[in-house]
Amino acid sequence: MKPALVILAAGMGSRYGGLKQMDAVGPGGETIMDYSVYDAIRAGFGKVVFIIRRDFETLFRDQIGSKYSSAIAVDYAFQDKNDLPAGYALPAEREKPWGTAHAIRSARHCVDTPFAAINADDFYGRDAFAQLSRFFTESESRPVPDGFITCAMVGYRLDLTLSENGSVARGICDISEGGKLRSVTEMTKIVKTQNGAENREDPANPVKLTGKELVSMNCWGFSPRLFAALEERFPLWLDAHIGQPKAEWYIPFVVDALVHQGSADVSVLPTESSWFGVTYREDKPHVVDAIRKLVAAGEYPAKLWP
Repeated sequence: MKPALVILAAGMGSRYGGLKQMDAVGPGGETIMDYSVYDAIRAGFGKVVFIIRRDFETLFRDQIGSKYSSAIAVDYAFQDKNDLPAGYALPAEREKPWGTAHAIRSARHCVDTPFAAINADDFYGRDAFAQLSRFFTESESRPVPDGFITCAMVGYRLDLTLSENGSVARGICDISEGGKLRSVTEMTKIVKTQNGAENREDPANPVKLTGKELVSMNCWGFSPRLFAALEERFPLWLDAHIGQPKAEWYIPFVVDALVHQGSADVSVLPTESSWFGVTYREDKPHVVDAIRKLVAAGEYPAKLWP
């Protein structure tokens, strides 16, 4: 079965004009998300599922989903802060949904194949989707124990993900000789330097980095068995955090817990592709220029969609 692409887009609002997810970065007015869907289609994905909010469903379907419907199956799932396991009630002080793991859980009713999960506003590059597609194909031929979850994470070189305009947060990956993810260390103030990079969370004791480290940019591949694990683990997380109004249940936390309990492994798929994102408003010209160069090199057509 062809894999699905799950795009986390619930953070997008209904007034698109000022939101970075809908900013045109391609020569034909394309958004970053347009390139992700295009790359997934040519890598052999058969379905795209948008995780959105119900309050902008109609506008999203009309302005975004309709563009792709002639090229790939399109479906929608809704992240709702009230979508909780039986026996749990939404605290009155909770204003936002529960994080990226909760967002992916929202797709449990419309995804029954291997799937990739990405952010709506990140440019991952053609190679990322090609590698994930190969991973899914190869995983089908490998028997795994009942309940075991095969996962993948596309790893980007740190120096290809940095901003010229300020510090960034990145998860630095520790990888075994066999190419499996062992752990991710979150560093929240990484800046570019002449000789690589530094994490300046503690200005008095900066952590020097070479720039060649692999980092997680939230480009994941999962077996559909993940949904059962999310259903099992969400109540445990709620028991510990439901009283914290701003706590978020992140998918890397879930993956890390599954790996450490021996019920999952994560193949790291290194890519030399650059990751593009608009972390700062000043980053947009860099993204526009980088995509222009990819178009000029023949990587993408000048206009993706009719």
